[in-house]
Amino acid sequence: MTQTKSLQTALIHSDYTAPQGFAAFPQAIHHASTVLFKDVASMRSGNWHDKSAYTYGLHGTPTTFTLEARLAEIEGGTHCLLAPSGLAAIAMANFALLKSGDDVLLPENVYYPNRELGRWLSQDFGITARYYDPLVGAGIAELIQSNTRLIWTEAPGSVTMEVPDIPAICAAAHARGVIVGLDNTWSAGLALRGFDLGVDFVMQALTKYHSGGSDVLMGAVITRDKQLNDRLALAHMRLGLGVGADDAYLVLRSLPTMKLRFDAHDAGARSVAAWLKSRPEIASVLHPAFEDCPGHAIWQRDFTGAGGLFSVLFDASYTEQQTDRFVDALTLFKIGYSWGGAHSLVMPYRLHGMRRSWQQGGQLVRFNIGLESPQDLIADIAQALAAL
Repeated sequence: MTQTKSLQTALIHSDYTAPQGFAAFPQAIHHASTVLFKDVASMRSGNWHDKSAYTYGLHGTPTTFTLEARLAEIEGGTHCLLAPSGLAAIAMANFALLKSGDDVLLPENVYYPNRELGRWLSQDFGITARYYDPLVGAGIAELIQSNTRLIWTEAPGSVTMEVPDIPAICAAAHARGVIVGLDNTWSAGLALRGFDLGVDFVMQALTKYHSGGSDVLMGAVITRDKQLNDRLALAHMRLGLGVGADDAYLVLRSLPTMKLRFDAHDAGARSVAAWLKSRPEIASVLHPAFEDCPGHAIWQRDFTGAGGLFSVLFDASYTEQQTDRFVDALTLFKIGYSWGGAHSLVMPYRLHGMRRSWQQGGQLVRFNIGLESPQDLIADIAQALAAL
C-alpha cells in the first residue's frame, strides 16, 4: 500500500531515477553534500580513503572522480586529488609531507605564493624552507640535509623561465630518501612527462590550460605511488579540501580541446617571441625554446613543446617607469596574473627578492600569448614600444 504524502513531504521526496537509454558526450554534473547509502552495511563498509565508494560530497562524486581519473591519465599517474586552487594543492602537499623539524628545498624562481607558504612554514610551524639556484642540477646533493624531506621543482620557472635538470635533482634526492614534487603547470602535463623523469608527485594548477576559460580556480596533485597518495589523501581530508561539481564539469568540458589550444598558444608565443628578439629595445627573450634562455639544452632534452608563457628583459637603459608606460600602452594584452586562457596577458615584475643568483639587468615583462592572431599581437606590442 502506497503511503499518501503531504505536499511538503512530496516536495522533498520524489520518485526520480536516472533515465535509462540516454547517452551524450558531456559528463553528468552530480551535486551532492550528503551521499545516500543503500543500508547500514554499505555505510559501514564505505571507505573515503581509497575511494572504493561514495561517502560524502567533499570526498568525491562521479563528476569529481571522473576528472581525477582523466587528470591522472594525462600525467601518466594513477592517483589524483583535487583542490580548490593550485596553491591549495601545494599547501596540501606541504602539510602532508612535512612536520616540525623538517626541511624543504624550493627553487629561487618558485611560484611566489609557494615562497610565501615556505615563509609561513618557517615562522609558525618549525619547518625550515631553503631556496636553491634552479640550475643547480646534481649539485643539489650538497644542499640536502639529514632532515630534508621534500624538494620542489618548477619546470620552467614561471617568471624567469629557467629549466631545471629534473632527472639529476631526482637522482640526488632519491639517493638520500627525499621526495621530489614538480609544479608542471607550464606544460599542462602535455609537453613534459614528470613521472618519466623521476618525480614522486606532480602538481597542476588547473586554473590555466586545463580550464582554458579564465573562469575556474582549481588544482590537483597526481601520484603513482599508493603510499604517497595515502599521505596526501589524509591531509586532503583533514584540511577539508574539495571542489564543486560545476567547476569540475567546466574543466572536464575543456579537456578535449586542451592539446589543440596548447599547440596554438605555443605557435603564437614562438612567433611573438621571435619578433621581440629582433627588437633593439629587448635585451633578452626568456623562452625555453630559444637558445639564450637558461636551461635551453635541458628543455630540448626533456620537453616536446612549450606553451604561451615567456618573459623578456628590456635593455638596461630603460627604467621601470618606461616599461610600465609600455605595458599601459598595450591594448590587446590585458594586465593580469595567470595564463592559459584565450586572452593575452602581460605583467611587469620586480626581480629583487625573487632571485639571489640572478645576474641579468633590465626590466622584466612577462607575456601570456592567448589565441588571438600573432600578427595582431605583434602590432599591439609595436605600437606600445613606440611609447617608450
